[in-house]
Parts: sequence; C-alpha cells; structure tokens
Amino acid sequence: MEAASIPSMANRKLKIGIMGSASGPQIENQHARDKAMLLGQEVARRGHVFINGACPGLPNDAMLAAKAEGGMTIGISPAFSEYEHVNEYMSPHGHDIIIFTGMGFMERDVINIRSCDGIVIIGGGIGTLNEFTIAYDEGRAIGILTGTGGISDHIPHIVEELCHRHMSPNIVFDDDPKRLLEKLETAIQAYPLPIHEDGRVKDTPETKLRG
Repeated sequence: MEAASIPSMANRKLKIGIMGSASGPQIENQHARDKAMLLGQEVARRGHVFINGACPGLPNDAMLAAKAEGGMTIGISPAFSEYEHVNEYMSPHGHDIIIFTGMGFMERDVINIRSCDGIVIIGGGIGTLNEFTIAYDEGRAIGILTGTGGISDHIPHIVEELCHRHMSPNIVFDDDPKRLLEKLETAIQAYPLPIHEDGRVKDTPETKLRG
C-alpha cells in the first residue's frame, strides 16, 4: 500500500493562530486593541481559519473582528466543559467552534500551537511567552506584531541575549497586520513544519530549520 501524501497547502486554508495578552496593561492599550482588530480582519479577508486560545483580551478582539468579516473562528479552551469555560475560566464563547481540551492553560497551549500552520504574537505576557517558546521549539512560523507592548517588542532580546539562541528564519516582524500576514504566509510556504514531535532536532536535515 502506498503511503498517504500530505495535502498541499495550496489546496486548503491556512490555520493562523493569534496569541497575545488576555489580561494586564496591554488589553487597556487602545493602540494594541486596534491592531488586534485589524489583524483579525486581515486573517478573515485572506481566507484563513482563525484560531486562538478561546481567551479574553487581545486575541478575543481579533476573533470578534475576524467573525465580523465572515471568517471561520476556532477556540482551543483550557476548560473541560462550556460551563467551566464560561464560569470558572471566565472566558468568551463567541467562536464558531470551541474545542474543550480539559487540559488547563499550559497543556492547552501545546494543542493550540499544533493546530496552527503559523501564529501571530500580539502584546503578550508570561502565558504568551509560553506559546512563543512552544512554537519556536516546534518549528512553527511565527509573526511578531511589533509596537503592541509586552513580549512582542522584546523577542530578539529574549531569544538571542537571554536564551543565547538564534532567530529562526521563519520568525517575521512588522508593525502592520497586513504586511505581517504577507510575510507569515511566505514563511509558512518556505519552511514546512517538522513531521515528528521534537522534529527540529531529529528529523532529516532537509526538514530542519537552522537556528
């Protein structure tokens, strides 16, 4: 029997994850909120599937904007049930689809990242940093929306100066959501995802990212 081939990305919609501040000062920053809404609009206008962690804050602003543009939105919730999602995690439930992982925040982040072809970081604190490091280690294409506060304005410093790692070539930066998504689409096409867990270190050289 022949092995099944992986469908070309040209034949399906890209899944774009929006990760960022769910609480804290960034969600009170109107500039960051405006950028989040523009980002969500652009994801929908480009025909991509919108994914986030089913959380409040900047990712929710982006989700609402994507829905207003007619985009498909999926939330990956840390909660076990809709009741727990709404009443204990105090999270919104306006997505087209919510997947209830029952895994809590940390483990949910892994499912969130692995569900995406590429992600965008906007603002962000410690939880977003966790999402970034998962995406970095797992070889996902990452877009950084700069000028929105939080970790999004400090990624090179975190990676290169604090962690002594190299900036991977599939990490792209811009302060304009449209230009950023254009760069992210290019990175997704140019750097295919690893095919195994920990693929950055154990896949064949042709599938590894340098950095």
